[in-house]
Amino acid sequence: MGDMANNSVSYSGVKNSLKEANHDGDFGITLAELRALMELRSTDALRKIQESYGDVYGICTRLKTSPNEGLSGNPADIERREAVFGKNFIPPKKPKTFLQLVWEALQDVTLIILEIAAIVSLGLSFYQPPEGDNALCGEVSVGEEEGEGETGWIEGAAILLSVVCVVLVTAFNDWSKEKQFRGLQSRIEQEQKFTVIRGGQVIQIPVADITVGDIAQVKYGK
Repeated sequence: MGDMANNSVSYSGVKNSLKEANHDGDFGITLAELRALMELRSTDALRKIQESYGDVYGICTRLKTSPNEGLSGNPADIERREAVFGKNFIPPKKPKTFLQLVWEALQDVTLIILEIAAIVSLGLSFYQPPEGDNALCGEVSVGEEEGEGETGWIEGAAILLSVVCVVLVTAFNDWSKEKQFRGLQSRIEQEQKFTVIRGGQVIQIPVADITVGDIAQVKYGK
């Protein structure tokens, strides 16, 4: 029982989204049963184990593993377990494209207001009032009117250009951060190790290689 105090059966990979078929032909416990067991806590989990499996040794027997020796480490056995219960790996989400990030950046309320202001400004710059209205306004310098009409579009264009610059910079920053995060996540998954017992020996394996039936060595403070 001293060994059992430091070791516990690992049910990693149980939460993977796989088809929950009945695998009694391979093991004495199904994926759905393991998932339901993992959702229990404290005395509820102990009660469920005692009622359904007798004790931890009963679970080990159903999973065809030894509480002291662990799995044999046979590649064929590991592959069979991964095929039945799934791998201890969460597939990453599909990365967003740069155009998707640009579209998300355009949803900012401030940028939407600036876009509307730029469109209105451009529309007014190209608007020419009827000649009848000009005759009622008194004497106005024709040269000044033509000058304002030729340069009035610059304000709207400048606003639009500013919005485009902000959107592109924001989208590029988001794309760069997402790329760095995915690289860091991949590095952690490859380098992070966990201690298990296989073939009676304490070894360290990548977290993604842990499978149902592994005896994981749990230590206080870690």
